[in-house]
Amino acid sequence: MENMRCFEDIEVGEYLTSSELVVDGNDMIAFAKNYDPQWFHVEVQDTNSTRFGEVIASGIYVAALWRKLDHELNGDVDYICGVCWEKAEWKLAVRAGDTLRATSEVVEMRPSSSDPTRGVITYICRLEKPCGTTVFEFRSIALINRRLN
Repeated sequence: MENMRCFEDIEVGEYLTSSELVVDGNDMIAFAKNYDPQWFHVEVQDTNSTRFGEVIASGIYVAALWRKLDHELNGDVDYICGVCWEKAEWKLAVRAGDTLRATSEVVEMRPSSSDPTRGVITYICRLEKPCGTTVFEFRSIALINRRLN
């Protein structure tokens, strides 16, 4: 694809913030019914039976929301693939109606030791409320194409 950012176009310290997304309750519950049907993600009949007091988003759904928003930030990066997520933490329950945004910070970069055509980038990725409270955070390690010239 044209205009893709290669390893050499990215710098340690790059910090990006996405637009905001409001969590849709119907979408959140439909996702849970298909992929994570624990009762507190699908339907809470007795609010005293859960410490959250209402239906909360599945962690996998929260990760999917992050991915959608992160594509705004890093959709132009010439990725080969993700290698791993480290220290993934769901720090705060996400509920229908919450407003979220993604952030991405490059914290480490190095050329690949096994292939000179690629580089390794480590990001700190977050999903936050507008006030800055983090609801989801992890370190993402990815292989990125290097410019071949």
